[in-house]
Amino acid sequence: MTVRQQLQQLEQQLSEQVLGQRAIVRQLLIGLLCGGHVLLEGYPGTAKTRTVRRLAALLNASMGRIQFTPDLLPADITGAEVYHPQRDEQRMVFEPGPIFKQLVLADEINRAPAKVQSALLEAMEERQVTAAGTSHPLPQPFMVIATQNPLEQEGTYPLPEAQLDRFLLKITLDYPDRDTELAMLAVVNREQHSDWQPPAGMAVETIMAAQREVLAVTVAPLLESYMVDLTMATRHCDRYPAPLAGALLAGVSPRATIALHRASRANAWLAGRDAVEPDDVRAVAPAVLRHRLLRSYRAEAEGLDADTLVAALLDQVAIG
Repeated sequence: MTVRQQLQQLEQQLSEQVLGQRAIVRQLLIGLLCGGHVLLEGYPGTAKTRTVRRLAALLNASMGRIQFTPDLLPADITGAEVYHPQRDEQRMVFEPGPIFKQLVLADEINRAPAKVQSALLEAMEERQVTAAGTSHPLPQPFMVIATQNPLEQEGTYPLPEAQLDRFLLKITLDYPDRDTELAMLAVVNREQHSDWQPPAGMAVETIMAAQREVLAVTVAPLLESYMVDLTMATRHCDRYPAPLAGALLAGVSPRATIALHRASRANAWLAGRDAVEPDDVRAVAPAVLRHRLLRSYRAEAEGLDADTLVAALLDQVAIG
C-alpha cells in the first residue's frame, strides 16, 4: 500500500468514527499534510474533542490537551525550569509542558488572556520553546488544533487578527442532520462494548513521508497567479461589484497566499492527483480565508459573513 493509499484509508477510518464530518476530516488532514495548525469553531457537543482524540489514535501520535481558562499561565503551556535538589548538587531542570506533544488540542483558546495565547502561538510559529536562555525543539510532526465556541462570548479574549493569521485553516462545524445523529447512537454503543478496539495507529514516519510527497505536487503558473489574484482582491475589494465593494477593512496577508498554495497541493494529493486543479483552490479557499477577512461595519450590518464574502471572491475573480 502506497503512502497516499494509507492516508486515504486514514481519512476513511476517521470519517467512520466521526460521522457526518467528512469535509471536516479532509480539512484536518490537509492541515496535517501541510504541517500547519487548525482553528476549529463549533457549538458544544459537535465532536471537536472526539475528532482530535480519534485522529491522534489513528496516527499513533502523542497527544496533549490544554484547557484554556482565565487563570492559565504561559508556563502551564510551555513548561518551566524547576528546582531539583540533589544529594551532590542543586540544579534547575526544564520540565516540558503539554505543548511538547505531536498533536496538541488547545481547548477554548479564546478563554485565556493575551499573554497565554501568545505563548502558544509563539511555539506554533517557532516550533520551539525557550526557557532560561535555552531553546527546546518541539516534536515532529507537530500540529496544534485549537477550538472555540461561537456562542458564549462572556469572559473570553478574542484572538487578534495577527494571531488568527498564524492558523493555516479555520474549520467551522455545524450540527449533524437527523440520520447522522441516529447513526451516532450505534457508533457510541459499539464503542462502549469491551471487545471493540480502534484500528491500529499509523506510524509517524508515514506522515512525514506524506508531507514530502505533497511538496512534490506541481502547481501551474496560471493557478499560482489565480491564488495571488484572490488575495489581491481582498486588498482592493472596491474594484469589484457588491457584495465585495466596501465589505472589507483590510486585505489578507501574503501568508494567506502561501496557505492557499500549500493547502491546494494537499487537497490534490489526497484526491490522487500530482498536479493542482482550479477545483482544489476553490475547495480550500473558505477554510484558508474566512478567519483572515476583516469585515467592515457595513458588511456586519448587512449580515455578510466571511463565507459569503469568500464565495463572492471565488465568483468574481477569474482565472487568467
